[in-house]
Amino acid sequence: MPRDGRTLPAVPVDADLQSLLTLIDQMRGQPSGMTPQELRRQYASFPYPPSPARVAAVEDRVIPGPGGDLPIRVYTPEGAAPFGLVVYFHGGGWVVGNIDSHDGTCRSLTEVSGCVVVSVDYRLAPEDPFPAAADDAYAATRWVAEHAADLGGDPTRLAVAGDSAGGNLAAVTARRCRDRGGPALAFQLLVYPALDHDFDRASYHENAEGYLLTRDDTMWFMGHYCADPAQRDDPDVCPLRADDFTDLAPALIVTAEYDPLRDEGEAYAERLAQAGVPVRLRRYDGMVHGFFSLGDFVPAGKQAMEEAGQALRAALAPS
Repeated sequence: MPRDGRTLPAVPVDADLQSLLTLIDQMRGQPSGMTPQELRRQYASFPYPPSPARVAAVEDRVIPGPGGDLPIRVYTPEGAAPFGLVVYFHGGGWVVGNIDSHDGTCRSLTEVSGCVVVSVDYRLAPEDPFPAAADDAYAATRWVAEHAADLGGDPTRLAVAGDSAGGNLAAVTARRCRDRGGPALAFQLLVYPALDHDFDRASYHENAEGYLLTRDDTMWFMGHYCADPAQRDDPDVCPLRADDFTDLAPALIVTAEYDPLRDEGEAYAERLAQAGVPVRLRRYDGMVHGFFSLGDFVPAGKQAMEEAGQALRAALAPS
């Protein structure tokens, strides 16, 4: 299977990241010890620095969704239209996060990829549990394809992307696009995606505590998103449980060495490769869950953003 990065014995957490981990640990408690409302207040108070990324325009819009109005934020790059289109789903365990928490991430991805990025403010659990977020993600992707010209985009150059729970939604959407008659996708970017409910994989035990996202946290998030264990084998909850991986969009999957979700992301890359889907797996050694959005603090975050943006730029280039 094509693979970047190395599989090596554990090494110390990246030095640039260690001081940040200490600071974050001092500022917050563990999600699994909070209510969703408490975690959202804390998540919203984190001092995200303003992004220096250059974009031509940013516009908040509201589109029709399965549960009512669905907010989106449209980032337009500098340059001449039509652009490739990327529908982005934020992380946060399906419980926290919004288009504001990932504003810097989406601005950076817009600049590096040269694509229009549409960030989706999907419904959150536990108020709106599965399948609300998955339904919103697919509906937003269909809407973007249908309104591509209005967004300055080319509907034949369409991708989905997301981090963590958003990576889950991107993978779910990619399969729904295949199985429900479109829209056709040219690419999927999955950044440390949540793809399974097997909390006994090695990475869950090796990285159970001390690396921002804990094993208990992942179980807490899944419990709020999909409380019924009998539903979790549904590939719309856990895409790694799907039976058929053929004919899915080509993918870049980014994982972090010290992340409970590492092994399921890498297993998903293996399943795609076995099904003949072009896939590139990139593990960032010394990194933890969440590093992709921390490019202002750790060089590896900036490197991962550059790699992801260039992959989208290449996949969505005019033919």
